[in-house]
Amino acid sequence: MITVHAVPIEYVVATWYIAEPFIVSGLREGGSEDPVNMTYTSDNVLEYLLSGDWELFIAVGEDGAMKGAATVSYITYPLHCIAFITSVGGRLVANQDSFAQIKQLLKQRGATIIQCYGRPGIIRLWKRFNFQPRSTLLEAIL
Repeated sequence: MITVHAVPIEYVVATWYIAEPFIVSGLREGGSEDPVNMTYTSDNVLEYLLSGDWELFIAVGEDGAMKGAATVSYITYPLHCIAFITSVGGRLVANQDSFAQIKQLLKQRGATIIQCYGRPGIIRLWKRFNFQPRSTLLEAIL
């Protein structure tokens, strides 16, 4: 069984050395290993976490070992508060139970919708958690 925890800002630095490989994995899988296509690095992620702009969530197994991590930013619109998953790696959103836990944590923070970007494999996987594609992001490097 996996337990999902929000990491208080004062413990981000102490947790980062374990969480970072999961975050880096998510950044690489979600974007590209080509630096031109990366939106941010793990150092940028850590800066956002330490500034309080983003929040770190971790998945811990019964053995006490971290099994996954995610970072979330919050975007407030007039009708909804979006919890936007900026990076996820490992087994944080692995099953209905862990997904229910993260949903509850995000609801406690005022979120009404969860959003994220996803490659085709993640889109297929997360459809089982009721995620639906809403639009397609197009980009061109200038």
